[in-house]
Amino acid sequence: MNTMEFDGYHAKIEYDSDIDMFRGEILGLNGSADFYGSTPKELKTEFKNSLTVFLEVCREKNIEPRRHYSGKFNLRIPADLHEKIAIAAQASGKSINTLAQEALIQVVQ
Repeated sequence: MNTMEFDGYHAKIEYDSDIDMFRGEILGLNGSADFYGSTPKELKTEFKNSLTVFLEVCREKNIEPRRHYSGKFNLRIPADLHEKIAIAAQASGKSINTLAQEALIQVVQ
């Protein structure tokens, strides 16, 4: 995954062939903010500019800029996978929740 980070905010970067530029989308916001650039330097500058404008608008409107996450989500998986996960968790002396947390931490690191 192509991402950038600035001041604790993250953006997904993709190439837009229609305009021959890179497009960034700031993630985890209570709204949307994107930016464009032809080079990494331009992307970084435009990321900062876009985030600054977004945060200013949020302050003016008294809106929390970051989306709130509850710490809970539902996951639908095939029954046979669920069984394998439950067995693996039991065999390791862990709950399915703990096993899943450990696996997800590995993905995001």
